[in-house]
Amino acid sequence: MQVSSQHNCRAAPRVVVVGAGVGGLVAAAELAQHGAAVTVLERAAQTGGKLREAGTGAGRGDAGPTVFTMRWVFDELFEALGESEGLPLAPLPLLARHAWPDGGVLDLHADLEHSADAIGRFAGAAEARGYRDFSARAQAVYAALEGPFLRASRPNPLSLLLRGGWRGLPGLLRIAPFVTLWSSLGTHFRDARLRQLFGRYATYCGASPYACPATLMLVAHVERAGVWRVEGGMRGIARHLERLLARRGALLRCGADVRRLHLARGRIAGVELASGEHLAADAVVWAGDSAALAAGLLGPALRQAAPPPRQRSLSALTWNLAARTEGLPLAHHNVFFGPSYADEFDALFRHARLPGVPTTYVCAPDAGEAAAAQRLFCLVNAPAGRELPDEEIDECEQQTFRHLARCGLSLRAIEGTTARTTPMDFARMFPGSAGALYGEASHGWQASFRRPTQRTTIPGLVLAGGTTHPGPGVPMAALSGRLAAAELRRQWRAQRVSISLSRPAAMPGGISTP
Repeated sequence: MQVSSQHNCRAAPRVVVVGAGVGGLVAAAELAQHGAAVTVLERAAQTGGKLREAGTGAGRGDAGPTVFTMRWVFDELFEALGESEGLPLAPLPLLARHAWPDGGVLDLHADLEHSADAIGRFAGAAEARGYRDFSARAQAVYAALEGPFLRASRPNPLSLLLRGGWRGLPGLLRIAPFVTLWSSLGTHFRDARLRQLFGRYATYCGASPYACPATLMLVAHVERAGVWRVEGGMRGIARHLERLLARRGALLRCGADVRRLHLARGRIAGVELASGEHLAADAVVWAGDSAALAAGLLGPALRQAAPPPRQRSLSALTWNLAARTEGLPLAHHNVFFGPSYADEFDALFRHARLPGVPTTYVCAPDAGEAAAAQRLFCLVNAPAGRELPDEEIDECEQQTFRHLARCGLSLRAIEGTTARTTPMDFARMFPGSAGALYGEASHGWQASFRRPTQRTTIPGLVLAGGTTHPGPGVPMAALSGRLAAAELRRQWRAQRVSISLSRPAAMPGGISTP
C-alpha cells in the first residue's frame, strides 16, 4: 500500500476511527467538528459497542450498560459541538433497590437525607450517621480527582499533587489510595450488608472491593449526584451521536472489520479491512479494546502501542428475558446480594469460576408500568479469560434464579424469550478482551495509572474507549473520546497542520451497513 506519510497542510487530515462505541463516536464528532475528514469503521452491524440491545417477548431492551450518570460529560460535549439538543433523559429519584436472602430490603435515593432515613430504619441510627460521613468522604474524593485525574490527559501521582497544589493536599490525602475499599468501608459501617452494598461499586470497574483502592468510593457520590433514565434505552446515546456525525459530514461504516493498522516511516499511514480494502489515513483513533493492540492482533508493530493488562477485569453472564413477576416490586435498578461476598470474589479472581450463589443485578425498565410481562436484564459477575463449560453456566443460571426467589422475587419467564450472553460471547464481540468488560482490573493504587492513556508511542495513533484512561463506563468512555480528539489536535498543532475550525458541510453517505 502506497500512501503519503506527510500531512497536506491545505487538505483536511484524514482520520479513521476504529470502533463505534461511545469513545469512538465522541472522538469522531469532535474531530469532524474541527474540520477533519472522519471515517468511522465498526465491525458489528450497528454502533454502540457495549451499548447493546437484545430482543425479548416484550420488546428489545438494554443488554449492556444500564446506568447513566455524570450527565455533565455529555452536556459539555454538546456545548462544545454547538448543539442545543441533548439526550432525552429523565431523573431517577430512587437510585436502586437492594435485597438480601434474610428478607432485608433497602432503597437508596438521590436525596441524601431520604437515604439516611432509610438506612436508619434498616440498620439503626449509628449506621445512618456512618452513611452521612461516608457520603461526605466520597464527595471529597470525587472533588479531589475530577480535575487532576478524570479530565487530565496523562495523570500520575505527581501531577495530582501539582495540579491540586498545597490547598488541595488535604483532599488528596483523603482519597486513601493505599487502603482497600472494603477496609475503608469498615470505618463507616458495622452492618455487613451495608459494606456489601457500597463495596459493590468496585464492580463498576470490574474489580473486587477486597483489592481495589478506597478511591472507588467516588462512585457512590457519582450516583447520588444523579442517575438518569435514557428514554428509548441506553443505545439511544449511540443513535444520538450518529446523528451528530452525519450533520458533520463524517462517514460511518458498519460491518467493516479492521484487520491491520499500517505504518509508513514509523507513523500511522492507514488501515486494512478483512475484506482486503485499504484506507489511507493521516491518523487513527483505536477505540477497540486496547489489549488487542498489545496482543498483536492489528499487526506486530502495534504491540508497543498499549501495555497488556496485568490482571483482567470481570466479565459477566447475562440474561435478557420477558417475565411475569411476583413478590418484591422491582425498581428500575435492583440488586439481590448473595450470602457471602468474600466467597464470590474469591471464586471470581482466585479460582476463575462462577460464584456458587452470585449477587444478581436486575434492570427492569418497565417497572411501575401495567404490563402482562416485563422486560428484564439480569447480570452476574463472571471471570474473564476462561472457557466456561456449559454445565457450570447452567448451574449458575439455576442458582441465580433460585437466589432471586429466596430474596423475594419470583420470575416466570415467557417461554422462548430468554437470550443468554456468556463471557465467551463477549470475547468474540470484543477481540483482545478475553471477555473482560472493563480492561485491566482496578486492583492496587497504581492500577489507574497503568491504564493506557490516549497518547501512544506511534505518531498519529491515539486510543479511546473504556479500556483506556480515565476508565470504564459510559461517561468515562465519552471523556476518553474527548481526550483522544484533543491529543490529535495537539499533535497537528505541533506539526503545524492547518485545519478548518468551521463545521464541514454534511455529505451524502451517512451510515453504511452490509
